[in-house]
Amino acid sequence: METNRQKKINKLLQKDLGEIFQREAPNLFRRAMITVTQVRVTPDLAIAKVYISIFGADATEIINLVKANAGEIRKQLGIRVKNQLRHVPQLQFFVDDSLDYIENIENLLKK
Repeated sequence: METNRQKKINKLLQKDLGEIFQREAPNLFRRAMITVTQVRVTPDLAIAKVYISIFGADATEIINLVKANAGEIRKQLGIRVKNQLRHVPQLQFFVDDSLDYIENIENLLKK
């Protein structure tokens, strides 16, 4: 069960990470469009699991680039949330493949 604080932090991190990816993606991630679909913060606010959708490039290649640049992304996030959070959580990135799953289900239902 998520607390209200966790929910607020999830929304804050999702919004700010989305803006960071929108601004930095053309430079760092080879013109791939990256969307932050969901953020889940642990109860102690130490770790944030970030789920991203990747369009226009190979997902495994881009997720490896994102993980390699996680320190820089966390630094940019820290600059943005310095007045709201005391500590910036460690970021763990995962590919959100729910759109592929939905498309697969729709194709199966059409048959």
